[in-house]
Amino acid sequence: MNDTKTLNSFVVDLDENQIAIRNTIRDFAERIIKPAVMEYDELQKFPIEIMQQLGELGFLGILVPEEFGGAGLGYIEYAIVVEELARIDPSISLSVAAHNGLCTNHILVHGSDEQKKKYLPDLASGKKIGAWALTEPSSGSDAGALQAFAELQNEVYVLNGTKSFITHGISGETLVVMALTDKEKGKKGISAFIVEQNYSGFIPGKKENKLGMRASETAQLIFENCTVPIENLIGIEGDGFHQAMNILVGGRISIAALSVGLAQGALEAAISYSQERKQFKKSLSEFQGIQFKLADIATEISAARMLTYKAATMKDNGDDILDIACKAKLFASEIATKAANDAVQIFGGYGFVKDYPVEKFYRDVKLLTIGEGTSEIQKIVIARNLLRD
Repeated sequence: MNDTKTLNSFVVDLDENQIAIRNTIRDFAERIIKPAVMEYDELQKFPIEIMQQLGELGFLGILVPEEFGGAGLGYIEYAIVVEELARIDPSISLSVAAHNGLCTNHILVHGSDEQKKKYLPDLASGKKIGAWALTEPSSGSDAGALQAFAELQNEVYVLNGTKSFITHGISGETLVVMALTDKEKGKKGISAFIVEQNYSGFIPGKKENKLGMRASETAQLIFENCTVPIENLIGIEGDGFHQAMNILVGGRISIAALSVGLAQGALEAAISYSQERKQFKKSLSEFQGIQFKLADIATEISAARMLTYKAATMKDNGDDILDIACKAKLFASEIATKAANDAVQIFGGYGFVKDYPVEKFYRDVKLLTIGEGTSEIQKIVIARNLLRD
């Protein structure tokens, strides 16, 4: 698709620096990532070398201040990077989002000065990959129902439990882990800890064999009497659930931006194919039924992008974004699902084979209505806000 046409349809005003960032990450995605997308997908290979290159470009410490080795940018720039990567490979975009928005951001927002100085420079540079561990086998949407337990013994915490569906669960060298420190208090007894991969008692578990997002590594974590230094407690005991929910609100902007990028990639592939493919002596793009599908997808992407970047702008301004972030994540992920489905329909039989990108978009998109809060959870939060006295 023509770059000028894509730029003109962006519908969000960007300044010169933001346009330069967009052009840089788009060029990187087109030149470096695109040729190897299907190789990474088929092999379920987490491309650590790609992550390291993104770190060198400053895209693994987007939100981190310069004093800690980061780019010192905001959520608008973060959304641009996530969207542009998702347009080419949603799985790499997901890894960048998890590294930036979850693990790194948790330490940035809630960590002590000492913790920031110790961990953020390596995370921001890509020298170390971050992971964020909240979900457990028995707790998904019910994030407060954790069973992992950290007990203070002789000036160290002894951590036991299992985490599931953790992005970078094997490659992550710096992890933020939520665990109970007081079983009697429920979610008010959850605390957050920084765990390093080499700590005694930490065991990376089974790597999941996934439907989509296959280049973004997902695995279990197992803690068997894992010893965590007392200084690695983030904040105070019992504040972990509050911290996690705060981080997830910003994370919804990540998934919304990822959804917009995936939908944009599916649209561009569908436009190109519809102009090339001929049936009944006409290109598919000449049929009104195809035109209507393309028009609907383009309109919905524009609406999702505006909602997403409005949430990002409000986040940068320090506003309360709980409601709009949920709406952005809900709407963008649902329209991305529709866009991927319609793109496969436009491709017909060719959309069902791996030679064309829409097959992968179709598999990748399903996670977006599940990860970082299902669509149903977003609706609950939105409804509660509407009905609140």
